[in-house]
Amino acid sequence: MTTDRNRLTWTFIVTCLAAFMTSLDNLVVTMALPAIREDLGASLAGLEWTVNAYTLSFAVLLLPAATLGDRLGRRRVFAAGLAIFTLASAAAALAPTIGTLIAARAVQGVGGAIVLPLSMTLLSAAVPAERRGAALGIWGGVSGLAIALGPLVGGAITQGAAWQWIFWLNVPLGLAAIPLAFTRLTESRGPSSRLDIAGTVLVSLGLLGIVLGLVRGQDHGWTSGSVLGSIIVGAVALVAFVAWEMRSERRREAPMLPVSLFRRRGFAAVNAVSVLFSFGMFGSIFLLSQYLQNVMGYTPLGAGLRTLPWTAMPLIVAPIAGPLSDRIGGRPLMVTGLAMMTAGLVWLRVELSPDTTFLALVPAFLISGIGMALFFVPVANVVMGSVPTEYEGVASGVNNAFREVGGVFGIAVLASVFAAAGGYANAVEFTDGLHVALTVGAAVTGAGMLCSLLVPRHRAAPATEPNEEHFAEPAIRLGLEPAQL
Repeated sequence: MTTDRNRLTWTFIVTCLAAFMTSLDNLVVTMALPAIREDLGASLAGLEWTVNAYTLSFAVLLLPAATLGDRLGRRRVFAAGLAIFTLASAAAALAPTIGTLIAARAVQGVGGAIVLPLSMTLLSAAVPAERRGAALGIWGGVSGLAIALGPLVGGAITQGAAWQWIFWLNVPLGLAAIPLAFTRLTESRGPSSRLDIAGTVLVSLGLLGIVLGLVRGQDHGWTSGSVLGSIIVGAVALVAFVAWEMRSERRREAPMLPVSLFRRRGFAAVNAVSVLFSFGMFGSIFLLSQYLQNVMGYTPLGAGLRTLPWTAMPLIVAPIAGPLSDRIGGRPLMVTGLAMMTAGLVWLRVELSPDTTFLALVPAFLISGIGMALFFVPVANVVMGSVPTEYEGVASGVNNAFREVGGVFGIAVLASVFAAAGGYANAVEFTDGLHVALTVGAAVTGAGMLCSLLVPRHRAAPATEPNEEHFAEPAIRLGLEPAQL
């Protein structure tokens, strides 16, 4: 009994540590962007890729990585993911150029995509059924805390040491976690399913082509052959990906993306809303974090502290919104949350100027943060309730991947809008560009609010006890965002 309890304790420690590391890297780099731009001479496009390289590879490989763990052994693949993430973090810290940093960030995303879903699966397999909900709730809370603390931690490290230490921080944690994974975790496998290599290649090529075109459009011209060609190749690859997944589904070959699920109004609507929400949120935070430093003159730590009214709100609101979601269903909270996000972005658009005080921005940050929390709390249950029980795992994984992709496109598009209307030359130019970008961001989240009205109105169904087969599904109930579980 003591041995089992010790193993469970260590499983909890190792998986939560891994979840914290990989979730932290979603936003930890945002407060270091001005320092990276100055130190490495990075352009706006380079800063975009510093964030998007991690998120894009993470989103694309989220589902295939979980399947790989089911086939080869979850503990073994989890440890390999930790090693990849740790080595890539060291490479990012040593990067002499922005290109090297971007490449290291992409490899970091590969490691993160392997580690995060398998940390969930390993923990769920180790915890008794009657305690699984509490354990996974804490695991999700740890992931959410990492998201909330990302800008603050990044700002503190950048100011106290150097931006490179954002990445060095992962190295000792990873080196400690790898041997613990081999010695303290129990090996397990899931149902052996086909690894969709062709689908992974097609969706990677498609997303990369479109994002590359969006990032390069402002500098090279939207009608240039390289930009148009990149976007066209990406669009064709995505169409081919959908066709391939439909073919795989018809042949019952375990597609990475079960396209037939999108025939369900609820599932299609909640994924569309998730993309639009992440588009507005990540794109806005990407630019606002730089505004706090470049225009308002705050240090990286000062800027990180001032984002807490936004990023930490889910940790405060979730305990209240969770029971409310169970009573009234997810749609009202999602509609309200997106309405508040839109109002917050519009408020920021009106208040921002080269000489704005931070106190003038606090109400908008609070409104946006509460809106973010109201969206995050019910979205997992809405996704689960929109598909048959046997598809819950893959549906949740797909939704998380869609949200990550929405963030990638949000940063790419809003940064292009910012560059077209303004720039880094001075405070006035930066604010002018940010005004237009926030207007577009608010329009997108407003469209998300309207789209959320298409989510079926129903109360959350009583939770059913998940069985082992469900937890073998790839990326089941990933806790990528605060209070998602």
